[in-house]
Amino acid sequence: MTAKFRASVVTRRYHESRFPGEPHWRRGVTLRRETMPPEIAPWLFDAGSLTKRLKRACPGQFKVRVLDQRWTRPLRSERAALGLGDRQVAWVRQVHLLCGERTVVYARTVLPRPVLRGRHRRLACLGGRPLGEQLFRDRSMRRGRIEVAKIDANELLYHVAVPEKLAKATQLWGRRTVFRLRGLPLLVSEIFVPPPPQERGNRLRNL
Repeated sequence: MTAKFRASVVTRRYHESRFPGEPHWRRGVTLRRETMPPEIAPWLFDAGSLTKRLKRACPGQFKVRVLDQRWTRPLRSERAALGLGDRQVAWVRQVHLLCGERTVVYARTVLPRPVLRGRHRRLACLGGRPLGEQLFRDRSMRRGRIEVAKIDANELLYHVAVPEKLAKATQLWGRRTVFRLRGLPLLVSEIFVPPPPQERGNRLRNL
């Protein structure tokens, strides 16, 4: 089963109520960092551009693999975070971020229709280009608080985040943030597949 097909199947099964629940997202400031792997915590709480940091850690090797992108109904917790109704759809983009051939991050973006009007229509046509670069270049961008979750193997997003060949990976940690462009919200979730890339001399921009 390819990663792209797997992402589509898992999310479809969720909407058909044939898959267990979603992560329990909590405000990052309410979590003690010693409860999570020390190599993951710096990535979770960095308020800078994840794309930029991965490119720095993987010089010349950073890639984006598109798993799925379509108009669909977001997950329950995503609708709540964005204030969407139960029947509203949004543009949902799922990708793996790679360092060489190794998956290091699963990223999921939910873009409601109002965001994709005017000059921001291009966000639905990124292909293999990273969304993060577009967000952090936009002068209207405002970033909300980071929420963090531990993702277990019996939860929905675990099975999309982890490539099939790594299906026996340990617990995962992820984060999500509501960004605003021209005051309009979109949601970015990022789940880290251990171990993170090695890097030197990085200073975090904490929220």
